[in-house]
Amino acid sequence: MNLRSFFYLQHSDRKVILFLAALILACLGLIIYTGSRMTETEVTDKDSASHPSPIPYQRQQLPTEPYTESGKDRKLFAFDPNTATPHQLQQLGLATYQIRNIIKYRAKGGIYRSPMDFARLYGLTRKQFRELEPYIAISDDYAPASTLASVQAYIAGKQAERQAAHKAYQAFKAKNTYKPYQEYDRDTIRYPLKLKAGEHINLATADTTLLKKVPGIGSGWARAIVSYGKRLGGYVAVGQLLEIDGFPEESLPFFSITNPNPAKLDLNSLTLNQLRKHPYLNFFQAREICDYRRLKGKLTSLSQLRLLKDFPPEAIERLRPYVDLR
Repeated sequence: MNLRSFFYLQHSDRKVILFLAALILACLGLIIYTGSRMTETEVTDKDSASHPSPIPYQRQQLPTEPYTESGKDRKLFAFDPNTATPHQLQQLGLATYQIRNIIKYRAKGGIYRSPMDFARLYGLTRKQFRELEPYIAISDDYAPASTLASVQAYIAGKQAERQAAHKAYQAFKAKNTYKPYQEYDRDTIRYPLKLKAGEHINLATADTTLLKKVPGIGSGWARAIVSYGKRLGGYVAVGQLLEIDGFPEESLPFFSITNPNPAKLDLNSLTLNQLRKHPYLNFFQAREICDYRRLKGKLTSLSQLRLLKDFPPEAIERLRPYVDLR
């Protein structure tokens, strides 16, 4: 057998052998390169351990704690919280967040008009305020403009003019009061005779025709009285007329209340929109009633409304004649 023929390989076999040889060489090279890199890293770590690198400079933060009483930098002096600088406020012992709140409040147009306004500063204790109160000196420049003497004199002059005009009108009205002649009957439909002193009408049942007989009450006021009575569900006191904006007080002595029969509100069944239509219930009060019914059940006594923050005692008493708890 010929030795040459024994080692003879096909062309495809030679390609496979060359590929394997190249792959083995690549793997050996990769192993050698990786080993050398690991050695360099260990040397570098040892050098770093023996010669640590300097820490980069970091900017220091300003202290956020206020000056204490024993601090030598803290001192008290007269200051205006509307114009004091942050450095001055810090010398007074205020914390950084308090100074920031003061600056924000002033930037939004806020003004400290009295020491009590400054007392509402967030985080300010009673002890701090007692110490600072004698030194708070608010400038007159921040006082309300209405306190100026010229403005007060102007307001007083306008009030005097209105009073003089009212007196002149009353004198003219008294002097020119129309008195019907006795020889003919007056048209009481178009021009109803007014009530005399001591006469009254029942506000609980009066209509617009009867209301116009009251001195000082015309068609406009008569319609306003009837309209407000319908919103209330009926009048129970003469003083309720003063709840109408601008109502003439001189007409009150001609009214009286006899056998009032107001419409009742069922607080346990009416919806929020129905409750808020009554003049004595606003949106927030109506919502609190609905929330109370939903969370705790029906109302059994009007005194339960005292548990709600929007119902002061006077609001409950005013509402009492119009409530029906079934």
